[in-house]
Amino acid sequence: MATDTNSQMLKGILQGCLLILLSREELYGYAISEALNDFGFVDIPKGTIYPLLMTMERKGLLISHLRPSPDGPSRKYYAVTAEGMAARQTFQQQWSQLKDHVDQLINEEDKP
Repeated sequence: MATDTNSQMLKGILQGCLLILLSREELYGYAISEALNDFGFVDIPKGTIYPLLMTMERKGLLISHLRPSPDGPSRKYYAVTAEGMAARQTFQQQWSQLKDHVDQLINEEDKP
């Protein structure tokens, strides 16, 4: 049960993280996974990332296009749309507020 809760919470946060990453530069699926690994998201299965990218594209938060790859078939690169940038801004504001509230709870618990 805790795993299901963690998974659902992570999926909501992951969308915001993808918007942040992709607003910095266009990336393809494997490069997105590697970038997430660099920030400590090491246990995220590729089967979570790709469906989320497709959902975000359907919502108009991302666009994609194919680019030739020097290592084989073309790669699908993702970029953030104007709507995605607005969603990124909203996510960052909400995350900041949530983090502040959780920090307050934790800090209150630590008081004697």
